[in-house]
Amino acid sequence: MSAATQLYLATVSVYICVNVIASWALDIQFGVTGVLNFSFVVFQAAGAYTAAILSLGPSSSSGGFQRYVGGWRLPFPVPIIGAMVVGAVLAGVVGLVSLRRLRSDYQAMVMLVVSVIATIVAESQTGLVNGVAGISLVANPMVSLIHATRQTQIWIFVLFCVFCMALVGVVMYATVYSPFGRVLRAVRENDRAIEALGRNANRHRMQAFVIGGALAGLSGALLVEFIGAWAPNGWFYPETFVFFTAVIVGGRGSLTGVAVGAALVGVGVQQAVEYLPITLNPSVIASLEWIITGILTLVFLWTRPQGLLPERRRRFPTPWRSDAPELAERSAATKGDERG
Repeated sequence: MSAATQLYLATVSVYICVNVIASWALDIQFGVTGVLNFSFVVFQAAGAYTAAILSLGPSSSSGGFQRYVGGWRLPFPVPIIGAMVVGAVLAGVVGLVSLRRLRSDYQAMVMLVVSVIATIVAESQTGLVNGVAGISLVANPMVSLIHATRQTQIWIFVLFCVFCMALVGVVMYATVYSPFGRVLRAVRENDRAIEALGRNANRHRMQAFVIGGALAGLSGALLVEFIGAWAPNGWFYPETFVFFTAVIVGGRGSLTGVAVGAALVGVGVQQAVEYLPITLNPSVIASLEWIITGILTLVFLWTRPQGLLPERRRRFPTPWRSDAPELAERSAATKGDERG
């Protein structure tokens, strides 16, 4: 197998892992809890920038062609952990502003505004994350850990991404299908009913929002350490709707469905567009990914809103049904005694 083919397969594998992790992060916010987070890509970008800054060292050591705040050369996996922490903290800050005392539609508007403001700030403040040019020269962490060929280092990083995806999947399963996950679903379905039962709906929304922010930071960190660069033109607010489409197509609240949707929408659509005949207008080809994504969203919302693999409704056993005739006899006997 040629080096180019190996690089292509490794790139597709990493993108699948990153998109699945990111889609699961959005699913616990939107699919499970019902929070319309239209600023999701901001948390992914925050994780990417954090991992880059914690890996590159001071900006003065990069030749002076890029400027960014801070800059440390920390060993692996500290930058990835730092990205998750920043994503969680940022989600907590945004959640305090947008999740309290606002209905879901107003929450969505606030999230969208946050995404636009974050993009403008990142582009205009060149000393923050190097402005429009973004940050580059982020090294693959396996280069310093493993002395092997370039292809071997790349494939080891792919295995690390697969491990992270599997670990996140285990954590998500334990969270979503636990009593805590049932509370999150109750918040999604009827927050007033859950409040009447003594639960704080806003607190549970915040918990799900912070978990999703941490996982979004993880996905951004893995991606930037693989591709080696991150710039504002890669995380405009429309990028968030790619993950929303993945959740809708796969099936909101369904971990397996969301993973399938992330692979189909986040990677499959992009690869399909790239293999279209080059005789088409290049500007049309560049826009086809967004057109197909939008059409998929509309088609599934109209025809199959539950997605390809719908959320599995858990049913708990009811032992009293097995002895229903006996209970009915006892009840009739009791009523007879009362009448007598």
